[in-house]
Amino acid sequence: MKLAISAAAPASLTATDLFREHGRYAFRLLRRLGVQEADIDDVLQEVFVVVHRKLPEFDATRSGRAWLYGICVRLAASYRRTRRNRRELAVEQQSEPIDDAATPLEIVEERKKRELLDNMLAELPDPKRVVFVLHVIEDLPMHEVAEALGCPLHTAYTRFYAAKKLFEAAVRRARAQKSLP
Repeated sequence: MKLAISAAAPASLTATDLFREHGRYAFRLLRRLGVQEADIDDVLQEVFVVVHRKLPEFDATRSGRAWLYGICVRLAASYRRTRRNRRELAVEQQSEPIDDAATPLEIVEERKKRELLDNMLAELPDPKRVVFVLHVIEDLPMHEVAEALGCPLHTAYTRFYAAKKLFEAAVRRARAQKSLP
């Protein structure tokens, strides 16, 4: 889904509007980019603080979606760099919301699938992981991935194909261990 930002919109568009419309999406994206569940709320808040601060500078001729992706990607990368130096114990927290109509068994299965996906994504090196998540999981066109990351289109494609090979190998390993059907 594209951010609905027109040339006239930045003056009337607020960070609160963007949060209401895209907060759940940003939450999922940060999770897929390696932010630990215990820290997602903090990083998500940082994303929208940056959005609030940078909104007047937003170029309405560019993709608003790529702009939000770029902010999430940069803050997730910063989080992962600083996380290595922290010595905190993770506390189990509620994962992203699950359909209220789901049965307890469906909820458990869904959480197992998410955990498996997160573990497979964690095996990917950061630059490749970011491209893979944005293109495959979040369905961002490759030219917008390159724009969000500030890299040439060819570089984005190179990272994507390398990540795809690594991810497929992780899927084969999971199937061999009977973690995947």
